[in-house]
Amino acid sequence: MSGSELTLPFILTLFAIGFAGSFISGMVGIGGSIIKYPMLLYIPPMLGFAAFTAHEVAGISAVQVIFATIGGVWAYRGSGYLNKKLIAAMGLAVLAGSFAGGFGSSGMSELTVNVVYGVLAATAAVMMFIPKKEVPDAREEDVHFSVPLAAVLAFIVGVGAGIVGAAGSFLLVPIMLTVLNIPTRMTIATSLAVTLISSIGSTAGKVFTGQVLLWPSVIMIVASLIAAPLGAKAGQKMNTKILKWLLAVLIAATAVNIWRDLFVQLF
Repeated sequence: MSGSELTLPFILTLFAIGFAGSFISGMVGIGGSIIKYPMLLYIPPMLGFAAFTAHEVAGISAVQVIFATIGGVWAYRGSGYLNKKLIAAMGLAVLAGSFAGGFGSSGMSELTVNVVYGVLAATAAVMMFIPKKEVPDAREEDVHFSVPLAAVLAFIVGVGAGIVGAAGSFLLVPIMLTVLNIPTRMTIATSLAVTLISSIGSTAGKVFTGQVLLWPSVIMIVASLIAAPLGAKAGQKMNTKILKWLLAVLIAATAVNIWRDLFVQLF
């Protein structure tokens, strides 16, 4: 798609999708691909614009997540919620996994990419609804977790997320909350930093295999830089239980929607 094919209504539609998704991503600590992937896939053709392919949506999402998470991390600087040890442990592993997934996705069919997205979204939804004891806010030095377990899980998430152009935060968040027992607000802030690292690997894999559309990505980037910091500021003022349930409902809704369409395609 060239820049000349982008009409003003189409540009405004893409900006609105990017703004809405990035505001939510900054608020609940995710990169936003779990939300923007179905929005980019379904909303443009619903409004009469040209439809993106699954590979194009994944490419746009991968690039946009970098800037959405930069804005979110910047908003959390100096807050005390960024766990450096966890960022290092999960960041390096998810970077390797996301690059492998992003690079290898070029040889996959659109149906396969959508199935991977559906599996990731469904898994995240189930994990978010698993009851757990609320971990109270704590200082970084008082939070303990298994470094090897965090790294292995991050690598696995990175591979799948790289395929769909995500950064895996919609799975990293429930893993941090449910498996690693990280406090909710620290999870939200730290997951944005890990997601930023992951999105670099995912984007590199997509760019090297020609899956990124320039101008739609630029529009989404601009929207992300404006909306993500606003969402992060709003999230810092909200009750952690509300944030957790908001994220769970969003993930569940997108999982149901994608699987409904997949069943139509498959059967």
